[in-house]
Amino acid sequence: AGMERKKAAIESAQLPSIPLLGATIVAVMAFYPIAASPENAGEYCASLFSVVAISLMFSWLVSITITPLQCKDLLPDPVAGEDTSPYDTPFFRSFNAVVRLAIRRRWLTIACAVGLLVLAAFGFTNVKQLFFPDSAMTKFMVDYWAPQGTRISVTDNDMKLIEQQIMKDARVISVSSFVGAGPPRFYLPVESEAPNSSYGQFIVNVANIEDINGIMDDLRPWLAETFPDALIPLRKFGVGPSKTWKFELRISGPAVADASLLRDTAQKGIDIISAAPLAGDFQTDWRQRTKTIVPEYNEQRARWAGVDRTNIAEATKRAFDGSTVGVYREQDELIPIVLRHNEQERKSVGGLVALQIQAGASTRAVPLGQVTDAVETSWEDPMIWRRDRRRTIQTQANPVVGVTATALRKSVIEDFDNIVMPEGYEKEWGGEYESSRDSQASLIPGIVPAAIIMAVIIVALFNAYRPPLVIALSVPFALIGITAGLLGTGAAFGFVALLGAMSLVGMMIKNAVVLLDQANIHIDEGQSRYDAIVNAAISRARPVGLAAGTTVLGVVPLLQDVFWVGLAVTVMAGLTFGTALTLILVPVLYATLYRIEEPA
Repeated sequence: AGMERKKAAIESAQLPSIPLLGATIVAVMAFYPIAASPENAGEYCASLFSVVAISLMFSWLVSITITPLQCKDLLPDPVAGEDTSPYDTPFFRSFNAVVRLAIRRRWLTIACAVGLLVLAAFGFTNVKQLFFPDSAMTKFMVDYWAPQGTRISVTDNDMKLIEQQIMKDARVISVSSFVGAGPPRFYLPVESEAPNSSYGQFIVNVANIEDINGIMDDLRPWLAETFPDALIPLRKFGVGPSKTWKFELRISGPAVADASLLRDTAQKGIDIISAAPLAGDFQTDWRQRTKTIVPEYNEQRARWAGVDRTNIAEATKRAFDGSTVGVYREQDELIPIVLRHNEQERKSVGGLVALQIQAGASTRAVPLGQVTDAVETSWEDPMIWRRDRRRTIQTQANPVVGVTATALRKSVIEDFDNIVMPEGYEKEWGGEYESSRDSQASLIPGIVPAAIIMAVIIVALFNAYRPPLVIALSVPFALIGITAGLLGTGAAFGFVALLGAMSLVGMMIKNAVVLLDQANIHIDEGQSRYDAIVNAAISRARPVGLAAGTTVLGVVPLLQDVFWVGLAVTVMAGLTFGTALTLILVPVLYATLYRIEEPA
């Protein structure tokens, strides 16, 4: 504007240095709730706060030291007598007219902005909700659940057939099989299954991630036809906190709750899920009941024979499960030597009464029928889970491919709410819904101090209440850009996108602080409030626009990453619209709160 180079460089660093420092701290504090989160989700993103804080503070330091030096050396000297007004261009003349028109028609401008905000809030309900996305790893998992109580040898034979079928596919590179338990926790988001003779898992490695959906689609019909009695979910690896079953409803009762009543109540949920078109595999975590042989112990006759319950347990275990009588060493491997009845005798339950029981202090054996009244069969619960000391059963499910757990829950929540709970029993949502809720709630302890620090800084910068109020009123309108971006790209709004929205708040506040501080500078120079806010919008249009543009371009590489795409879209769309919002709506709100009238 005709100022000498050295003076211009000094003033460019000196005048906005403190407001920029405050605005930078505000932007940093927008990321603080991530670091303060005690949940698992915070563990995955906590370093984001450290990186942003360090880089932004150094950026401020560079902007008031090195950048002015570069300006002094690189900028040309003004030419005497030349009109050097940087805003006498068609763009700035047009923008000047737009700002003045928006202030002149302030109530219409505010009404249009509020209308867009209401429309965006309604449209946000149609945005796909997702806690954390699937991983881009070139592998997927196949869980094999045979009916509860299946012997591990049967499970092993079935898994060999499945492994052979998977390896027939040319798109598959290799398969790792684990029988009787899940693999070691080689990937943090995957929970390893506890030992279970009826369980097995495959880790399938493929050549191309694009082939995973096709392999799954080809494998599901064969598995359903070959193993109709088994539950065989196919699932991808997750990014961030991930659960085996994304949809869960817990039904709990007292510590001595009736197991049959819990199962019957959970079955109502299974009936709802089985009829839901968006649901895929489903089960209860208590799984199926198993049939058990129960000898009815006759204490009087057993005492005469010198046989107690322990003797009966040891004899039946030896006959059917087997007892280890030695160890065979083969190189560095120890193989147990197990003694048990042959297969034909083990299958003959009717001959159980003739099983010989040896008393602990006797060398003679007596038949089982001599110390029991009868040998009957009954159904029992092989596993009973508890939560907070209360018996708890979970209805578990996963959505079909291409559907989120949020969409599945919305489709059945009304039916689940209509389930009548017995007296003393209660239901509670778990799964991805609970993880998402807890992760979002875990941000609150960090949001409170961050909001207080941000508010104190903004008030201290302006020493007034109306500028901070202008900033606070303008921030929610960023939702318009966020909704448009997410709906336009089809990206999901999850926990990472929420972090992007929080960071967007910091960026919006920073831009507004810079603009309103420039208005105060113009007022100190003797301009009226009307001219000050209009000229501030014009003079800040280029730096605010360039800052937004470089930020938008900076997150473009994240669009190809499944983990960060939600954050990238949120920042790009929200900041693009928020920049226009800052340069037009902030002057309008400022003029409205200060009751500034346009000069005649």
